[in-house]
This record gives sequence, structure tokens and C-alpha cells, in this order.
Amino acid sequence: MIEVRELTKSYGPTVAVNQVSFEAHAGEVVGFIGPNGAGKTTTMRILTCYLTADAGSATVAGYDVLENAIDVRKNVGYLPESAPLYVDMGILEYLNFMTEVRNIPKNQRKDRVKSVIDICGLDGVIQKDIGELSKGYRQRVGLAQSLIHDPPILILDEPTSGLDPSQTIEIRNLIKEIGKEKLVLFSTHILPEVAATCSRILMINRGEIVANGTLEELISQVRVENKFHIAIRGEAEAITAKLHELQGIAEHTHVKTDNGVVGYDITATQENDTIAETLFQTVVQNGWSLVELRQESADLEQVFLHFTANSGREISSMTAPSRPEPRSTKAATDTVAPSEEE
Repeated sequence: MIEVRELTKSYGPTVAVNQVSFEAHAGEVVGFIGPNGAGKTTTMRILTCYLTADAGSATVAGYDVLENAIDVRKNVGYLPESAPLYVDMGILEYLNFMTEVRNIPKNQRKDRVKSVIDICGLDGVIQKDIGELSKGYRQRVGLAQSLIHDPPILILDEPTSGLDPSQTIEIRNLIKEIGKEKLVLFSTHILPEVAATCSRILMINRGEIVANGTLEELISQVRVENKFHIAIRGEAEAITAKLHELQGIAEHTHVKTDNGVVGYDITATQENDTIAETLFQTVVQNGWSLVELRQESADLEQVFLHFTANSGREISSMTAPSRPEPRSTKAATDTVAPSEEE
């Protein structure tokens, strides 16, 4: 549904997107994550035909973003971070207006409006003006306008930005539901949202794709220091003393005692299998009961830091690499400065 090949975009000497390549397919919810200034918004603006690239290519729903921009727009629903809303219009008036903008046949407009009202949960506020709505409901209206023409692809830039926790959960669940039928590509800074929502993660840093895969695949690429958690039913002082004597344990921290069960976080110096066996044998030999023994794995925050800490080059010092002649001479959009969210 989306195919990007060596996409490059610069603002003067600053390279915002540097030879980015990736694919996204129908039925995926793809989280597009990275630090501020990483290139997320610029990439999305190119895919939605808001900006033209300096080099490279991108096709959306089979259409080239430069050669077939109108066809791309027909197949994409786009929600920028600041939803394009007219606050002095009523919700129903606005959605009807969007059916006209999207050239939806007149005999289908009523059904399309009703459908997005149901999908986005706008029934309870449908008689209000947009200016009266909370941030959460404004995001819902923005999402409704992106769905009004029933596109196969949704591109959402920070759809939960500025929402409270309950509103964030509502929009997250909505994205998951929509993703069952459509391709959803969305950017966010909220890492738990990515873990809870996405089937795949694209990570961009300093204009370059630094990771691409499921959360499990990315976690498997991150080496975590040998850390374990163990819970033992026994006398705390005796257990602590024995752990202190064991070879291969660099550090152990007593984290809790609950109903006679003592919990420790352990940092090991030995190989994982070796220390796990050592801990198990120690419990058995001392007549204690092993309640829990697990190796700690990386979480998404550690994955994010791993891939973004030392990858790419500093954007402020980057200069545009040599590249083919620009595909377009339209300067009006090419000279737009990066937005604050970029």
C-alpha cells in the first residue's frame, strides 16, 4: 500500500529525510516513531503530497506521489497534528462540507456522514459547534474527516497529542479497530501507545530509518545486561546472605517481602543459563521454595534509546548529499521550513 525508496528531503543545508526506504501493507498498524526533528512529519507530508521530495520515490496505493498526486489524495485519509477544523462550523455542517470537498456522490453523502459519526463516537455531541468541543472530541472530528471518503490508507500525525489519558485510550482503541480493515501509519511520542497499538514499528532518527520490525523483533536485537528477578519463600536474612556468597552475581537488591516471599532484582556476571541454574540449585539445596525466576527483557523505551542514541548524524551539522536532479522544480512547497514538531 505504501512503498518508499531512498526518499530525501532537505531544507537548505539541513537534511530532514535522508534516503529513507520502507514498505507498509494493508491490515497493518505501523507506528512511526523517533525523537523530535527525526523526519517523521516531513516524510508524512511527502506521502500525502503536501511536500515534494528532492530525490527518491514513493507510491501510495499504487500511485506515484509526484505524478499522480490527486489519485494519492483520493486513497489517503490524513490527520495532521493540528486538525484542519473550522471551529465556527457545527460538526454536522463540517462533515457535510467534507463530503463535498471529497466529491462523494450526493446519494452516498448521508450514509458516509452517519458512518464516521458512529465510528468516531460523535453521536453525543453532534449538535455542537466544533469550537465548543474538548481537545479529545476535536481529534475525533479530525479523524472523522480523514475517514469520510472511506480511504484504504490512514496517515495520522500525533493523533493523541495533548489528550488526557482517557481520551488517549479512546483514540488508541479507535485506531486499532480501524487498522483491522485499513493500513494505518501514525506517528507518536507515547511509547506505551506504540506497544499497545502497533503491529509493526518504524523508527527514524536524524532523517534515517534505524529500525523496522515488530516489537518482539526489535527487543530481540537489543542486548540487555544479565538481569533477573527471583522470588523465594524463606527467611530473608539467610537468603540475602547466601546470594551475597554466590559467584557470578554482581549485585542483588531486595525489592519486596510479601507473605514470607522475598523478592530480589539480580545483576549477573555469568551467562544467562549458568546463573539461572545456579540460582535454582541454591534454592533447592537450602530447602526454600522457588516462587518465581525470570530474566528481565528490554522494553520499548530501552529499544528506543538503543536505536536512537548513537545512530545517524547530527542534523544541525548535516549537509545535503549529492543526489540526482530534483524530480520537480516547484519551489513553493520545497522551501517550507520544518515545523516545530519536526
